[in-house]
Amino acid sequence: MSLFFRQTTAIMKKDLRIEYRSKERLSGMVFFAALVLLIFSFALTPGSSAMVNGAGGIFWVTVVFAGFLGLTRSFTQEQHNDCLMGLLLAPADRGAIYLGKTLGNFITMVVLEIFLLPMFAILLNVAVLSPLPSLIPVMLLGTLGFASVGTLFSAMSMNTRLKEAMLPLLTLPVLVPLILASVQSFSALLSGNSLSTVSDWLRTSAAFCGIFFVACLILFDYVVEES
Repeated sequence: MSLFFRQTTAIMKKDLRIEYRSKERLSGMVFFAALVLLIFSFALTPGSSAMVNGAGGIFWVTVVFAGFLGLTRSFTQEQHNDCLMGLLLAPADRGAIYLGKTLGNFITMVVLEIFLLPMFAILLNVAVLSPLPSLIPVMLLGTLGFASVGTLFSAMSMNTRLKEAMLPLLTLPVLVPLILASVQSFSALLSGNSLSTVSDWLRTSAAFCGIFFVACLILFDYVVEES
């Protein structure tokens, strides 16, 4: 078991080190997220009741579609010089490869959200500071579920034509329960409700993360073999 976690950590560190050196994925994701928020600030009056009511949906639309940019690069960068083949031939558990990739994507998206929240508060004039302690578990569960499913489908779509379009088409139908729970929780907390009032939605998000994480971990070996 300790070997499994060492392999997972090595793969996660590799991905994060590549991103730290190039900043290719994160810079594109942040820039895309800023553009989406800017468009929403033009479409709806910042600080209005319509903006506050739709703030949860706006936040998660931005996170999900900016996240797809990063997920697309998660495995396509491994195709250069047959790096993915070398990774699969290495004496490492396939589950460790999946888990390392998922954690790398999760951490990258958490960093994206750290940049995103101040822009979200400024451009949309929505107060996020006071409900922030309650928003954190909602954001972490939503991000973990998205990274878990997205990593598997990123590996599945990497050799398809128009993989940038295929990844959202494959992933979004599966993510509907998670996105619904995350949007409802986020909107309720921004409206001043307590964390206990969204406990059912949080349990839905936690159940989604647990079920799909285990399922994706099992299926990853078959996906990369077929790829």
